[in-house]
Amino acid sequence: MAATDIARQVGEGCRTVPLAGHVGFDSLPDQLVNKSVSQGFCFNILCVGETGLGKSTLMDTLFNTKFEGEPATHTQPGVQIRSSTYDLQESNVGLKLTIVSTVGFGDQINKEDSYKPIVEFIDAQFEAYLQEELKIRRVLHTYHDSRIHACLYFIAPTGHSLKSLDLVTMKKLDSKVNIIPIIAKSDAISKSELTKFKIKITSELVSNGVQIYQFPTDDESVAEINGTMNAHLPFAVIGSTEELKIGNKMMKARQYPWGTVQVENEAHCDFVKLREMLIRVNMEDLREQTHSRHYELYRRCKLEEMGFKDTDPDSKPFSLQETYEAKRNEFLGELQKKEEEMRQMFVQRVKEKEAELKEAEKELHEKFDRLKKLHQDEKKKLEDKKKSLDDEVNAFKQRKTAAELLQSQGSQAGGSQTLKRDKEKKN
Repeated sequence: MAATDIARQVGEGCRTVPLAGHVGFDSLPDQLVNKSVSQGFCFNILCVGETGLGKSTLMDTLFNTKFEGEPATHTQPGVQIRSSTYDLQESNVGLKLTIVSTVGFGDQINKEDSYKPIVEFIDAQFEAYLQEELKIRRVLHTYHDSRIHACLYFIAPTGHSLKSLDLVTMKKLDSKVNIIPIIAKSDAISKSELTKFKIKITSELVSNGVQIYQFPTDDESVAEINGTMNAHLPFAVIGSTEELKIGNKMMKARQYPWGTVQVENEAHCDFVKLREMLIRVNMEDLREQTHSRHYELYRRCKLEEMGFKDTDPDSKPFSLQETYEAKRNEFLGELQKKEEEMRQMFVQRVKEKEAELKEAEKELHEKFDRLKKLHQDEKKKLEDKKKSLDDEVNAFKQRKTAAELLQSQGSQAGGSQTLKRDKEKKN
């Protein structure tokens, strides 16, 4: 019997029975809390927005501290991802906070591919977690989860509409991360302009199909406040680490020639709403949504690419072992097919090479025969010439011998006539 069938039967046979007395498993929530507190928590925030919108200042204001970092310039050749991790402690709760910033976002003339490094970074964190999950020996309880839990998207306070870069980037990110749009430096526009700007942003997001993070309303304890805060999105925020004395209190504020803007005054901006929703109320839901929605979507697509499925072609449950065996057999079949193709290709190339070598050998033989014939012709010509020269030499020698013979005969005849004349003179 398959494991899935056994699990289904166990689930169907579950009954509710009363307890005769106290057992003690009602302390499980306390045990879970104690264990979680001892292990600590992690939270990863991605800040996306153009340079100069106050991303670093807002992070310092949100967590009431001063994070180390250098201000970014507008001269970056492309978008660079900069990640920094900090250990924070509040009461007895530890938080490993990772802040990821997009340095140089929106500073290039060609902004067409500005979103790609961000998408690649988010996918890389999903892939790292998936690889850790797929290990035989997993250490997920000590693994530093670097998946992005919340994306604060900073919108420039133009008062008009969203830029095309903002719409494209948010559309590419909405299936991978929880997007919380915020209007940065909202004290740059008036209250009436800000209200119209919020309506315009919401309308453009809906018309372009951008899915931003909605605070959950299924939990009765936070349903009312989350429902109210969903209506305030996007939040119009102001950041400041400077404290000014207002009345009898020191408060974070920004001082201008025309007055003072209080960061934590809800009549001035939505900073308090953002802090409440992001940190104090929905931080765990953001973590859960990242794991159960965005990561699961990435994991499912990745495993489907690898060939794993939950059901067979007949829509029947398909176990991992069966999937593995089917995939293995498919791989072996493809391997065998490829091996046969390579073998045939090798034989074909050997035949082609043999044909080339035979053709080359034939050409060499023909060339050799031509050279041999040419050599024989040249040799015959030389032999004929040599014979001709030998004949000339022999003829010359014969003429020379005849000439010498005639000369000697002439000399003898002359000598005998001289002796005869001498004898006649004596007589």
